[in-house]
Amino acid sequence: MKSFGEIADEPCSDSAGCGGFPSCIESHGGRRTSVRRAMRTFSNYMILTKPRVMELLLVTTAPTMILAHNGMPGFGLLILTLIGGALSAASASAFNMYIDRDVDALMTRTEARPLVSGAISLRAGLIFAWLLAGLSTVFFWVFVNALAAALSVCAIIWYVVVYTLVLKRRTTQNIVWGGLAGCFPVLIAWASVTGAVSWSALILFLVVFFWTPAHYWPLSIRYGEDYRRANIPMLGAVRASHSVAIQVLIYACVTALCSFALIPIAQMGVVYSVSALIGGGWFVAHAVRYVVATSRQGAGKPMQVFLASNIYLGFLFVAVAVDTLLQP
Repeated sequence: MKSFGEIADEPCSDSAGCGGFPSCIESHGGRRTSVRRAMRTFSNYMILTKPRVMELLLVTTAPTMILAHNGMPGFGLLILTLIGGALSAASASAFNMYIDRDVDALMTRTEARPLVSGAISLRAGLIFAWLLAGLSTVFFWVFVNALAAALSVCAIIWYVVVYTLVLKRRTTQNIVWGGLAGCFPVLIAWASVTGAVSWSALILFLVVFFWTPAHYWPLSIRYGEDYRRANIPMLGAVRASHSVAIQVLIYACVTALCSFALIPIAQMGVVYSVSALIGGGWFVAHAVRYVVATSRQGAGKPMQVFLASNIYLGFLFVAVAVDTLLQP
């Protein structure tokens, strides 16, 4: 059986009505080239939105909405909130890539990004970021509510101005306070359901806040050479691995403790309580092993802690949803 590519590269047959003449081959080849070019352009614009960053949105938004509604919210509202959140996060990421294009060019991990390579012009990238910002704000305002729209704007401003422009290149605490931008999806999710923000939403906000440094600092060790080359003071690039590992452990412990606070405040049940205990203990255990490893072997294996942090956050928020749905 021929592959799609092999079939696509064949000239037209007589049954197609053109006999495979050169003019037809040229026409079909031109269309294929146009399609490939359009797909590359689409892919480059998608890279500007940092799709992997949106994973945090997907992991935290739906469970938070379920808890806020005390059950499954309307499917339409859920989808609209996810779309609005994705547009908002995409806008912040595009602005970030525009501002950081100079340091991105110095780092192996980011040197092929579209605004660095020239695959997308700077003007087009900036227009794209502003369009997404405007679209996300209007989208939330029209289809969700005004508070969700306002929180979305705050998230974009915090990530672009506070983190990218002010903190990132100046302090090792950049990801601590800059990471607040990644906490806004839970507030947006809660506001989309209730039109307000409650103590339960703030607890989830704090869980993500304390989780972020424990999640990102191991990654900053992994790419420490890149950050040093770009003169960005990520903690993992300017401090010894063991020192960073201790900070990761502290934040992992605080994250787990903060997750327990949701039990009395939101009246969580057995499923969440047990999951928070097991998941938190598992996350902290990885951080402890990393501290021990760095005391003996230097750098240790930071990506193991990074992966464990991702699994932990997903596990915890799934537990929020499951526990809420199982309660009478």
